[in-house]
Amino acid sequence: MVNVTRPDPRKSAALSAALSGALDLSALKARAEAARPGARPAGAGSAPTAGAGGAANGAAAPAGGDAATPYVIDVTEADFQAEVVDRSMQVPVIVDLWATWCEPCKQLSPVLEKLAAEGGGTFILAKVDVDANPRIAQVFGVQSVPTVVAIAGGQPVDAFSGVQPEPQLRQWITQLRDALRDKLPGIAAAEAAASDAAQPAEPVEDPRVVEAEAAVERGDYAEAEAAYQRILDQEPANEDAKAALTQVRFLARAENVDPSAVAAADAAPDDIDAQLAAADAEVAVQNAEAAFHRLIETVRRSAGDDRNRVRSHLVELFELFPVGDERVIAARRALANALY
Repeated sequence: MVNVTRPDPRKSAALSAALSGALDLSALKARAEAARPGARPAGAGSAPTAGAGGAANGAAAPAGGDAATPYVIDVTEADFQAEVVDRSMQVPVIVDLWATWCEPCKQLSPVLEKLAAEGGGTFILAKVDVDANPRIAQVFGVQSVPTVVAIAGGQPVDAFSGVQPEPQLRQWITQLRDALRDKLPGIAAAEAAASDAAQPAEPVEDPRVVEAEAAVERGDYAEAEAAYQRILDQEPANEDAKAALTQVRFLARAENVDPSAVAAADAAPDDIDAQLAAADAEVAVQNAEAAFHRLIETVRRSAGDDRNRVRSHLVELFELFPVGDERVIAARRALANALY
Protein backbone atom coordinates (compact mmCIF):
# COMPACT_ATOMS: atom_id res chain seq x y z
CA MET A 1 0.00 0.00 0.00
CA VAL A 2 1.29 3.45 -0.87
CA ASN A 3 1.99 5.46 2.24
CA VAL A 4 0.02 8.67 1.83
CA THR A 5 -1.87 10.97 4.17
CA ARG A 6 -5.57 10.14 4.23
CA PRO A 7 -8.37 12.70 4.66
CA ASP A 8 -9.34 11.27 8.07
CA PRO A 9 -7.06 8.52 9.43
CA ARG A 10 -9.52 7.59 12.18
CA LYS A 11 -12.28 6.84 9.68
CA SER A 12 -10.16 5.14 7.06
CA ALA A 13 -7.44 3.17 8.84
CA ALA A 14 -9.46 -0.01 9.13
CA LEU A 15 -10.83 0.29 5.60
CA SER A 16 -7.37 0.86 4.09
CA ALA A 17 -5.99 -2.11 5.95
CA ALA A 18 -8.82 -4.30 4.69
CA LEU A 19 -8.10 -3.20 1.12
CA SER A 20 -4.39 -4.00 1.18
CA GLY A 21 -2.74 -5.97 -1.63
CA ALA A 22 -4.60 -9.19 -0.76
CA LEU A 23 -7.70 -7.92 -2.59
CA ASP A 24 -8.07 -9.44 -6.08
CA LEU A 25 -10.10 -7.19 -8.36
CA SER A 26 -9.65 -9.44 -11.35
CA ALA A 27 -12.53 -11.60 -10.11
CA LEU A 28 -14.86 -8.93 -11.39
CA LYS A 29 -13.60 -9.50 -14.91
CA ALA A 30 -14.69 -13.13 -14.83
CA ARG A 31 -18.08 -12.17 -13.50
CA ALA A 32 -18.49 -9.49 -16.17
CA GLU A 33 -17.60 -11.95 -18.94
CA ALA A 34 -19.99 -14.54 -17.55
CA ALA A 35 -22.79 -11.96 -17.53
CA ARG A 36 -22.49 -11.24 -21.26
CA PRO A 37 -25.33 -12.44 -23.52
CA GLY A 38 -24.92 -16.09 -24.48
CA ALA A 39 -22.60 -16.90 -21.60
CA ARG A 40 -23.53 -19.07 -18.63
CA PRO A 41 -23.54 -16.88 -15.52
CA ALA A 42 -21.50 -17.99 -12.57
CA GLY A 43 -23.81 -19.43 -9.95
CA ALA A 44 -26.72 -19.67 -12.40
CA GLY A 45 -30.09 -20.00 -10.74
CA SER A 46 -29.21 -17.91 -7.72
CA ALA A 47 -30.49 -14.39 -7.13
CA PRO A 48 -28.11 -11.44 -7.40
CA THR A 49 -26.38 -10.60 -4.15
CA ALA A 50 -27.42 -7.33 -2.57
CA GLY A 51 -24.78 -4.65 -2.22
CA ALA A 52 -24.15 -1.94 0.34
CA GLY A 53 -27.61 -0.47 -0.19
CA GLY A 54 -29.29 -3.86 -0.05
CA ALA A 55 -30.63 -3.58 -3.64
CA ALA A 56 -30.21 -5.85 -6.62
CA ASN A 57 -28.46 -4.81 -9.82
CA GLY A 58 -30.41 -2.04 -11.55
CA ALA A 59 -30.06 1.18 -13.56
CA ALA A 60 -27.38 3.59 -12.38
CA ALA A 61 -27.99 7.30 -11.75
CA PRO A 62 -24.93 9.45 -11.05
CA ALA A 63 -25.02 11.03 -7.60
CA GLY A 64 -23.17 14.10 -8.75
CA GLY A 65 -25.06 14.71 -12.00
CA ASP A 66 -23.76 14.58 -15.54
CA ALA A 67 -20.09 15.56 -15.26
CA ALA A 68 -18.93 17.38 -18.38
CA THR A 69 -15.40 15.98 -18.35
CA PRO A 70 -13.81 12.85 -19.85
CA TYR A 71 -12.06 12.26 -16.54
CA VAL A 72 -15.29 11.33 -14.73
CA ILE A 73 -16.89 8.05 -15.77
CA ASP A 74 -19.80 5.89 -14.60
CA VAL A 75 -18.66 2.31 -14.08
CA THR A 76 -20.61 -0.94 -13.91
CA GLU A 77 -19.70 -4.55 -13.20
CA ALA A 78 -19.54 -5.16 -16.96
CA ASP A 79 -16.84 -2.58 -17.64
CA PHE A 80 -15.06 -2.42 -14.29
CA GLN A 81 -12.03 -4.34 -15.58
CA ALA A 82 -11.49 -2.04 -18.58
CA GLU A 83 -12.47 1.25 -16.98
CA VAL A 84 -10.85 0.80 -13.57
CA VAL A 85 -8.33 -2.02 -13.41
CA ASP A 86 -6.83 -1.53 -16.89
CA ARG A 87 -6.84 2.26 -16.65
CA SER A 88 -5.09 2.09 -13.28
CA MET A 89 -1.99 0.75 -15.01
CA GLN A 90 -1.46 4.26 -16.40
CA VAL A 91 -3.00 6.68 -13.89
CA PRO A 92 -4.67 6.33 -10.48
CA VAL A 93 -8.37 5.58 -10.63
CA ILE A 94 -10.37 6.91 -7.70
CA VAL A 95 -13.51 4.86 -7.25
CA ASP A 96 -16.45 6.77 -5.75
CA LEU A 97 -18.90 4.23 -4.33
CA TRP A 98 -22.26 5.93 -3.81
CA ALA A 99 -26.01 5.39 -3.76
CA THR A 100 -29.00 7.44 -4.88
CA TRP A 101 -30.50 7.49 -1.37
CA CYS A 102 -27.23 8.68 0.21
CA GLU A 103 -27.32 12.39 1.10
CA PRO A 104 -23.60 12.61 2.06
CA CYS A 105 -22.78 11.16 -1.40
CA LYS A 106 -24.46 14.18 -2.95
CA GLN A 107 -22.02 16.41 -1.07
CA LEU A 108 -18.88 14.42 -1.81
CA SER A 109 -19.35 13.45 -5.47
CA PRO A 110 -19.50 16.99 -6.95
CA VAL A 111 -16.26 17.91 -5.18
CA LEU A 112 -14.52 14.82 -6.52
CA GLU A 113 -15.81 15.61 -10.02
CA LYS A 114 -14.48 19.16 -9.77
CA LEU A 115 -11.04 17.91 -8.70
CA ALA A 116 -11.03 15.33 -11.51
CA ALA A 117 -11.74 18.05 -14.07
CA GLU A 118 -8.95 20.18 -12.60
CA GLY A 119 -6.63 17.16 -12.64
CA GLY A 120 -6.67 17.10 -16.43
CA GLY A 121 -6.28 13.34 -16.72
CA THR A 122 -3.70 12.83 -13.96
CA PHE A 123 -6.32 10.61 -12.35
CA ILE A 124 -9.71 9.21 -13.31
CA LEU A 125 -12.81 9.39 -11.13
CA ALA A 126 -14.87 6.20 -11.53
CA LYS A 127 -18.36 6.49 -10.06
CA VAL A 128 -20.05 3.25 -8.96
CA ASP A 129 -23.68 3.05 -7.88
CA VAL A 130 -23.49 0.30 -5.23
CA ASP A 131 -27.19 -0.56 -5.55
CA ALA A 132 -26.87 -1.13 -9.29
CA ASN A 133 -23.52 -2.90 -8.94
CA PRO A 134 -23.61 -4.92 -5.70
CA ARG A 135 -20.74 -7.23 -6.65
CA ILE A 136 -18.34 -4.29 -6.83
CA ALA A 137 -19.46 -3.20 -3.39
CA GLN A 138 -18.93 -6.76 -2.13
CA VAL A 139 -15.42 -6.95 -3.58
CA PHE A 140 -14.49 -3.80 -1.69
CA GLY A 141 -16.28 -4.92 1.46
CA VAL A 142 -18.23 -1.67 1.55
CA GLN A 143 -20.08 -1.18 4.85
CA SER A 144 -21.28 2.39 4.27
CA VAL A 145 -21.39 5.02 1.55
CA PRO A 146 -19.82 7.17 0.42
CA THR A 147 -16.66 5.12 0.26
CA VAL A 148 -13.72 6.18 -1.89
CA VAL A 149 -10.96 3.82 -2.99
CA ALA A 150 -7.81 4.71 -4.93
CA ILE A 151 -6.68 2.03 -7.41
CA ALA A 152 -3.18 1.94 -8.91
CA GLY A 153 -1.52 -0.83 -10.86
CA GLY A 154 -4.67 -2.93 -10.60
CA GLN A 155 -4.80 -2.90 -6.78
CA PRO A 156 -6.22 -0.60 -4.06
CA VAL A 157 -3.61 1.66 -2.55
CA ASP A 158 -5.68 3.82 -0.24
CA ALA A 159 -9.25 4.50 0.82
CA PHE A 160 -11.56 6.46 3.10
CA SER A 161 -15.24 6.64 3.90
CA GLY A 162 -17.55 9.54 4.63
CA VAL A 163 -17.61 13.14 3.44
CA GLN A 164 -14.29 15.02 3.55
CA PRO A 165 -13.60 18.78 3.16
CA GLU A 166 -12.31 19.89 -0.23
CA PRO A 167 -8.86 21.02 1.06
CA GLN A 168 -8.23 17.57 2.56
CA LEU A 169 -9.44 15.84 -0.60
CA ARG A 170 -7.17 18.04 -2.70
CA GLN A 171 -4.20 17.24 -0.46
CA TRP A 172 -4.98 13.52 -0.52
CA ILE A 173 -5.12 13.44 -4.33
CA THR A 174 -1.92 15.48 -4.63
CA GLN A 175 -0.07 13.09 -2.33
CA LEU A 176 -1.40 10.10 -4.25
CA ARG A 177 -0.09 11.54 -7.52
CA ASP A 178 3.27 12.38 -5.97
CA ALA A 179 3.64 8.88 -4.57
CA LEU A 180 2.65 7.19 -7.83
CA ARG A 181 4.17 9.50 -10.46
CA ASP A 182 7.24 7.31 -10.98
CA LYS A 183 5.16 4.13 -11.11
CA LEU A 184 2.31 5.17 -13.42
CA PRO A 185 3.47 6.81 -16.68
CA GLY A 186 0.13 8.42 -17.46
CA ILE A 187 0.46 10.94 -14.61
CA ALA A 188 3.53 12.67 -16.02
CA ALA A 189 2.13 12.43 -19.56
CA ALA A 190 -1.10 14.20 -18.52
CA GLU A 191 0.86 16.85 -16.64
CA ALA A 192 3.06 17.47 -19.68
CA ALA A 193 0.01 17.73 -21.94
CA ALA A 194 -1.58 20.25 -19.57
CA SER A 195 1.62 22.28 -19.50
CA ASP A 196 1.81 22.33 -23.30
CA ALA A 197 -1.83 23.40 -23.52
CA ALA A 198 -1.15 26.26 -21.12
CA GLN A 199 1.59 27.68 -23.32
CA PRO A 200 0.38 30.70 -25.32
CA ALA A 201 -0.11 29.95 -28.98
CA GLU A 202 2.31 31.49 -31.43
CA PRO A 203 0.73 34.64 -32.80
CA VAL A 204 -0.40 34.40 -36.40
CA GLU A 205 1.49 36.91 -38.52
CA ASP A 206 -0.65 39.46 -40.34
CA PRO A 207 0.29 39.18 -44.03
CA ARG A 208 -0.26 42.93 -44.40
CA VAL A 209 2.34 43.62 -41.73
CA VAL A 210 4.72 41.08 -43.26
CA GLU A 211 4.41 42.91 -46.56
CA ALA A 212 5.13 46.28 -44.94
CA GLU A 213 8.11 44.97 -42.97
CA ALA A 214 9.56 43.39 -46.10
CA ALA A 215 9.37 46.78 -47.83
CA VAL A 216 11.21 48.40 -44.91
CA GLU A 217 13.96 45.78 -45.12
CA ARG A 218 14.34 46.52 -48.83
CA GLY A 219 14.58 50.22 -48.06
CA ASP A 220 11.42 50.86 -50.05
CA TYR A 221 9.92 53.30 -47.56
CA ALA A 222 7.29 54.57 -49.98
CA GLU A 223 5.86 51.07 -50.37
CA ALA A 224 6.10 50.43 -46.61
CA GLU A 225 4.25 53.69 -45.91
CA ALA A 226 1.56 52.72 -48.40
CA ALA A 227 1.23 49.26 -46.83
CA TYR A 228 0.77 50.63 -43.32
CA GLN A 229 -1.65 53.23 -44.60
CA ARG A 230 -3.76 50.49 -46.16
CA ILE A 231 -3.95 48.80 -42.76
CA LEU A 232 -5.06 52.05 -41.14
CA ASP A 233 -7.66 52.61 -43.83
CA GLN A 234 -9.18 49.27 -42.78
CA GLU A 235 -8.46 49.63 -39.05
CA PRO A 236 -8.23 53.31 -38.04
CA ALA A 237 -7.66 52.37 -34.37
CA ASN A 238 -4.69 50.06 -35.06
CA GLU A 239 -2.06 51.62 -32.78
CA ASP A 240 0.74 49.33 -33.97
CA ALA A 241 0.18 50.40 -37.56
CA LYS A 242 0.11 54.06 -36.54
CA ALA A 243 3.43 53.75 -34.71
CA ALA A 244 5.00 51.85 -37.60
CA LEU A 245 3.79 54.46 -40.10
CA THR A 246 5.39 57.25 -38.04
CA GLN A 247 8.69 55.37 -37.94
CA VAL A 248 8.65 54.65 -41.67
CA ARG A 249 8.00 58.30 -42.50
CA PHE A 250 10.89 59.34 -40.29
CA LEU A 251 13.21 56.76 -41.87
CA ALA A 252 12.32 58.07 -45.32
CA ARG A 253 13.12 61.66 -44.28
CA ALA A 254 16.26 60.78 -42.34
CA GLU A 255 17.67 58.84 -45.28
CA ASN A 256 17.69 62.03 -47.36
CA VAL A 257 18.85 64.49 -44.70
CA ASP A 258 21.86 66.59 -45.75
CA PRO A 259 24.73 66.16 -43.25
CA SER A 260 25.06 69.92 -43.23
CA ALA A 261 21.38 70.41 -42.27
CA VAL A 262 22.13 71.41 -38.67
CA ALA A 263 24.65 74.07 -39.68
CA ALA A 264 22.27 75.37 -42.34
CA ALA A 265 19.42 75.65 -39.84
CA ASP A 266 21.61 77.42 -37.28
CA ALA A 267 22.49 79.97 -39.97
CA ALA A 268 18.80 80.54 -40.88
CA PRO A 269 16.66 80.37 -37.71
CA ASP A 270 13.54 81.61 -39.51
CA ASP A 271 13.72 78.97 -42.25
CA ILE A 272 11.03 76.48 -41.20
CA ASP A 273 12.09 73.77 -43.68
CA ALA A 274 15.69 74.05 -42.48
CA GLN A 275 14.63 73.67 -38.82
CA LEU A 276 12.55 70.60 -39.57
CA ALA A 277 15.37 68.97 -41.55
CA ALA A 278 17.89 69.77 -38.80
CA ALA A 279 15.64 68.27 -36.13
CA ASP A 280 15.36 65.03 -38.15
CA ALA A 281 19.14 64.96 -38.52
CA GLU A 282 19.62 65.38 -34.77
CA VAL A 283 17.16 62.63 -33.91
CA ALA A 284 18.87 60.36 -36.44
CA VAL A 285 22.17 60.73 -34.54
CA GLN A 286 20.50 60.14 -31.14
CA ASN A 287 20.48 63.80 -30.15
CA ALA A 288 16.76 64.00 -29.42
CA GLU A 289 16.99 66.71 -26.75
CA ALA A 290 18.66 69.11 -29.21
CA ALA A 291 16.00 68.35 -31.84
CA PHE A 292 13.17 68.95 -29.37
CA HIS A 293 14.70 72.21 -28.16
CA ARG A 294 15.22 73.42 -31.72
CA LEU A 295 11.59 72.91 -32.70
CA ILE A 296 10.17 74.29 -29.44
CA GLU A 297 12.13 77.49 -29.99
CA THR A 298 10.89 77.57 -33.58
CA VAL A 299 7.31 77.31 -32.29
CA ARG A 300 7.98 80.32 -30.04
CA ARG A 301 9.21 82.38 -33.01
CA SER A 302 6.52 81.34 -35.47
CA ALA A 303 2.78 81.82 -35.85
CA GLY A 304 -0.21 80.62 -37.85
CA ASP A 305 0.30 77.74 -40.29
CA ASP A 306 4.07 77.73 -39.74
CA ARG A 307 3.59 77.22 -36.00
CA ASN A 308 1.09 74.39 -36.57
CA ARG A 309 3.44 72.74 -39.03
CA VAL A 310 6.36 72.82 -36.60
CA ARG A 311 4.20 71.60 -33.70
CA SER A 312 2.88 68.68 -35.76
CA HIS A 313 6.41 67.71 -36.80
CA LEU A 314 7.58 67.81 -33.18
CA VAL A 315 4.65 65.67 -31.97
CA GLU A 316 5.47 63.15 -34.70
CA LEU A 317 9.04 63.00 -33.41
CA PHE A 318 7.70 62.39 -29.88
CA GLU A 319 5.90 59.32 -31.20
CA LEU A 320 9.22 57.73 -32.13
CA PHE A 321 9.99 57.30 -28.41
CA PRO A 322 8.37 55.35 -25.56
CA VAL A 323 5.54 57.17 -23.82
CA GLY A 324 7.45 57.32 -20.54
CA ASP A 325 10.70 58.70 -22.03
CA GLU A 326 11.78 61.52 -19.70
CA ARG A 327 13.08 63.61 -22.62
CA VAL A 328 9.66 63.46 -24.27
CA ILE A 329 7.84 64.29 -21.03
CA ALA A 330 10.04 67.37 -20.47
CA ALA A 331 9.70 68.46 -24.10
CA ARG A 332 5.91 68.16 -24.00
CA ARG A 333 5.81 70.46 -20.98
CA ALA A 334 8.10 72.96 -22.74
CA LEU A 335 5.93 72.80 -25.89
CA ALA A 336 2.80 73.55 -23.84
CA ASN A 337 4.53 76.60 -22.32
CA ALA A 338 5.62 77.79 -25.77
CA LEU A 339 2.09 77.45 -27.16
CA TYR A 340 0.25 79.04 -24.27
